[in-house]
Amino acid sequence: MGEATGFLRWKRITPNRRPVDVRLNDWHEVYEPFDRQTLTEQAGRCMDCGIPFCNNGCPLGNIIPDWNDLVYRNHWREAIERLHATNNFPDFTGRLCPAPCESACVLGINADPVTIKQVEYEIIERAWAEGWVAPIPPTVKTGKRVAVVGSGPAGLAAAQQLTRAGHDVVVFERDDRVGGLLRYGIPEFKMEKRFLDRRLDQMRAEGTEFRVNAHVGVNVPVAELREFDATVLAGGATMARDLPIPGRELGGIHQAMEYLPIGNRVQQGDLAEPTITAAGKRVVIIGGGDTGADCLGTAHRQGARSVHQFEILPRPPDARADANPWPTWPNIFRVSSAHEEGGERLFSVNTERFAGDEHGNVRALVAHRVEMKAGRFEKVEGTEFELPCELVFLAMGFVGPERAGMIEELGVALDPRGNVARDDAFMTSVPGVFTCGDMGRGQSLIVWAIAEGRACAAGVDRYLAGETQLPVPIAPTARPLV
Repeated sequence: MGEATGFLRWKRITPNRRPVDVRLNDWHEVYEPFDRQTLTEQAGRCMDCGIPFCNNGCPLGNIIPDWNDLVYRNHWREAIERLHATNNFPDFTGRLCPAPCESACVLGINADPVTIKQVEYEIIERAWAEGWVAPIPPTVKTGKRVAVVGSGPAGLAAAQQLTRAGHDVVVFERDDRVGGLLRYGIPEFKMEKRFLDRRLDQMRAEGTEFRVNAHVGVNVPVAELREFDATVLAGGATMARDLPIPGRELGGIHQAMEYLPIGNRVQQGDLAEPTITAAGKRVVIIGGGDTGADCLGTAHRQGARSVHQFEILPRPPDARADANPWPTWPNIFRVSSAHEEGGERLFSVNTERFAGDEHGNVRALVAHRVEMKAGRFEKVEGTEFELPCELVFLAMGFVGPERAGMIEELGVALDPRGNVARDDAFMTSVPGVFTCGDMGRGQSLIVWAIAEGRACAAGVDRYLAGETQLPVPIAPTARPLV
């Protein structure tokens, strides 16, 4: 390593967030620039641990100690080459990934782990600034055509790998712009869309074709997929979990993914004003995960009167519990940038019903406290309360891919969880049809989506060419065909 005792000399430092009263007045990303010398020291904290568990903690298998060492030695160009060897889009993961690699860092056994995510972010941004990120078109064309349905991180990763392998790739996207959840699910303050667009420009220059407003199974016949030599289904898990309780039909109650895309469309200039806005309203977000936090940050910027966020699970501990040891993902209490901006978080709360006004709109919700007994949530008697609200967002996750249309017409088998089943090569029950990302895995992390896209591309390439030179970044995560 560049500095053998760096982890003893330097403490973990992460970037500062812009002041809350400043960032709530815009939609720009929340972090301030990170000092270059400080970053060098942070990379130098990577210790000669012998077995780098961070590599296994990362689904992409990022060779993290290598590029930490290269950054410490000021070999930035070699660092981006090492990073791109395993990750197509470090500019996305450097902003959005929760960094399971840091949870697996050996230094984290009894100290603060290396700031791996920040080093990754700085490597790719330096690479773009220096002009080191360029299109990599194929040197040989195979004459094979591949359709990729869905342009989220899994679909984009599969498409880029297959294009570079020499295949003619067409990406079908049902929305009016490419990017999937990266485009319309991630608020601008978490990732400005110009960073997505520059990657798409690179992919177009490499030869990938994108077709927008192309909803396979709706306005694009499924039969059109049969014109391709192989198809990759990467449409995500887009069926949102609902809350079927009394009053659900009232106005002002929306799924998170009905709300978040509107904010992004305003920022992209499609709308002058949001059609669903939290301005001046009392807001309740049901769901304590990342999607709920995205709704929270959006509501703050729209000028909500108040925001409460409900989570049915108990409040996590501040530090790892004994039953949650290193290197597993730590179930601990976290404060995102949106939580830092305001609002009240309530844990162990279940919503019973919504109450409406004379106009058919929500005016309040009735909820109660719960506790876990024998693996089940039970109501704590006497804890009922009513909370006034004019706007409710359901952010309780997703239950799987949409079945109607493409999936039903293709006839692909589903696994017991309702996801598209696939074998170890990511092929579905229909020969030549593959799947990757949330559509086959279920709702998961962006880093898993990219990893699955890369692995699926290798399976498609082997199917078309008999062999493949594309890397397989992960152990097969397929579920048995049913």
